[in-house]
Amino acid sequence: MTAIAPSAPTGALAALRAGRRRRATRRRVGITALAVLLVALLAASLVIGQTIYPIGDVVQVLLGHDVPGASFTIGTLRIPRAVAGALAGIAFGLAGSTFQTLLRNPLASPDVIGITSGASAAAVLSITVLGWSTVATNAFALVVGIATALAISLIARGGDSTGGRLILIGIGIGAMLDSVVSFLVERSSEHDVGAAMRWIAGSLNGSSLDGAAPLAIAVVVLAPAILVLSRGLGALELGEQTAVSLGVSASRTRLLLIVCAVALACFATATTGPIAFVAFLSGPIASHIVGRGSSLLIPAALVGACLVLAGDLIGQFAFDTRFPVGVITGIAGAPYLLVLLLRMTRIGGSS
Repeated sequence: MTAIAPSAPTGALAALRAGRRRRATRRRVGITALAVLLVALLAASLVIGQTIYPIGDVVQVLLGHDVPGASFTIGTLRIPRAVAGALAGIAFGLAGSTFQTLLRNPLASPDVIGITSGASAAAVLSITVLGWSTVATNAFALVVGIATALAISLIARGGDSTGGRLILIGIGIGAMLDSVVSFLVERSSEHDVGAAMRWIAGSLNGSSLDGAAPLAIAVVVLAPAILVLSRGLGALELGEQTAVSLGVSASRTRLLLIVCAVALACFATATTGPIAFVAFLSGPIASHIVGRGSSLLIPAALVGACLVLAGDLIGQFAFDTRFPVGVITGIAGAPYLLVLLLRMTRIGGSS
């Protein structure tokens, strides 16, 4: 008897497989490009400054060798600044993408809904009124930032599935806390204003490896936890009923994700101040680079680090006056926020 050849895949199945391959290739290329860009920005952060050092001197300092002049400038000033910026960007990017995916709303990022405002208000209060040390200020900012997130969550309990109620309440509380910061700065001394500026705009000035150590530990512990929970995050994005049908404990997964994302955002804010719009922009930019249909957590973390490092370089050297990194990212993020709000208003008005 003549063997019957297996039927060839249908055209639709072949197109589906080809589409999956294209998306996977785009994701790999996008993540690789972001990783290369991050390495390039880290190198630029160590090489560029008032004195430009050759890459060979940078490598020697990184290897622990003593290079006259370069050892202090690179080892004491530039390396801590670059490390703090990269870690803060990773933390903000992960936190923002987690919130946006979990609440299925592009406005749901820690800086937009007021979580970082709580940490900033606590830090400015600690500096201008209480006169606490840097360590105590960072700890206070972390605790109050987490408490702010808890308060927003409790007040918004019973909101819709897209988190619209939580976002509106968070924006309101954030505006109130920003007013508190403005009042404290207005009443503070000139010396305290300078110290508080880091907590108003977000800055990498004065970064140290010791100061960045808590953030490094938080990223090492919480980033893998979020990645492990990312399967549940993808299921929750399809809706709570779908997630339950896929075997995901919706309530527990949502709680763990929120706790991890809030902690990352608060640790980053306690280290560098509230670098504006990094958490807000990282997810959408990552989505444009790697495409939709897969997890944006790793791409968003890389985008966040690149945004902070690029913004810091621009703020330091692109203008006659040096600007904190938060000013640069704020200028970049504000137009996107306005466009997004107008787009959402048109969609809401036409529905």
